Amino acid sequence: MEQFYAESEKLLQFIAQSPTSFHVIKNVEEQLKSGGFLALEEHQAWNLERGKSYYVTRNSSSLIAFQIPEQSYQGFQLISSHTDSPCFKVKELPELDADKKYTKLNVEKYGGMLMAPWFDRPLSVAGRVMVWAGDRIRQVLVNIDRDLLMIPNLAIHMNRKVNEGYAYNAQVDLCPVFGDETAKDSFLKLIAEEAGVDKKQIYGMDLFLYNRQRGTFWGAGNEFIASPRLDDLQCLYGSLQGFLEADAPQNISVLCAFDNEETGSVSRQGAGSTFLVDTLSRMNEALGGSGEDYRRLLAGSFMISADNAHAVHPNHQEMADPANRPQMNHGIVIKYNADQKYTTDAVSTAVFRRLCEYADVPYQTYANRSDMAGGSTLGNISNTQASLRCVDIGLAQLAMHSPYEMAGAKDVLYLKQVSKTFYESRIGISHEGIKIETREQESAFMDKKQNT
Repeated sequence: MEQFYAESEKLLQFIAQSPTSFHVIKNVEEQLKSGGFLALEEHQAWNLERGKSYYVTRNSSSLIAFQIPEQSYQGFQLISSHTDSPCFKVKELPELDADKKYTKLNVEKYGGMLMAPWFDRPLSVAGRVMVWAGDRIRQVLVNIDRDLLMIPNLAIHMNRKVNEGYAYNAQVDLCPVFGDETAKDSFLKLIAEEAGVDKKQIYGMDLFLYNRQRGTFWGAGNEFIASPRLDDLQCLYGSLQGFLEADAPQNISVLCAFDNEETGSVSRQGAGSTFLVDTLSRMNEALGGSGEDYRRLLAGSFMISADNAHAVHPNHQEMADPANRPQMNHGIVIKYNADQKYTTDAVSTAVFRRLCEYADVPYQTYANRSDMAGGSTLGNISNTQASLRCVDIGLAQLAMHSPYEMAGAKDVLYLKQVSKTFYESRIGISHEGIKIETREQESAFMDKKQNT
């Protein structure tokens, strides 16, 4: 288990350093730069070379990185995940008075969350501020790295029926306490001090609450992990590590990290925006390709949409499908939905299962109960902009959309391994069938088959 623990420990460190989407992208950028990737700007011309690696960001909260092989290529091979998680966003006029004895923060819901777990735990604030710096407005990331806020529960003596069910009101029940009456008018000053400016220099802010509790291993054999923001930083981290470790990609390898999945992906930096198609088309043009070349590349491309999946809940096993019942630590989850909320079909599942076999990684399947609606994710939304063959996968977890989620300690390494195999392979799909060309995996897999 040592290699599984080591990778999960790195994941928990990554999450601890990534309280918001802006910090996620900053930390991904640092890893890419260490791997030799060159930064591109959307507003500048792109001069790309074969054999080199690049990345571009949008809104500082979404990123697309790619590696161009020196040899010929026939498509893009992409893995997509998202950077955001359900939380609370601080409103523009942030302070509220309570009985002239408390100062609260005025917040609103971001995404579809479990609200009850936000009570009675240390919270803080992180995000970005736009500050006037001499001759222009600049972005500064901030993180108040201490226990700053709490949302207190109402005592049971004052609501005797709370354990029978309670409808939380975000404006009434979930505004956090910032301080006593002496804290009035000090929130923006605190943010300005963290940014290293005077509060008069702040011209805009995107600030979010985050859970201060650090990630941990748990269970009888430390077989599980718990952490904030496992959905979807677990998939982003695992695919990023496979992307960075892949040796000599066979097609153009692409890693996508989109923001705003939790609110529908309809922003200019979401999976439903033009960010992906803009990047892929500009890449093709910068490498001398025509419009016809671009359409041929898309036809030869394959995407893995990686967003965490629901494990069977031990206390509510009846909520899972009778047959498709994923468990934590039992491998990658392939997700299916007849209404195309997930993009997996017979072709894409065949490709992904074969990749898992090459990587020696277990896989399992997920489908909603037939009488329950499910949510959509990145694959089907991305395909409204760039039509790609796609499989939807994830890692099994519990307490999804809680500020503290649970997953398997083994699964992030499984995703890293299959991601590396995916990027080192060349996938070709035509009317003649599916061909997956690899260097080492094919021969090793065939030897294993013959020996068994």
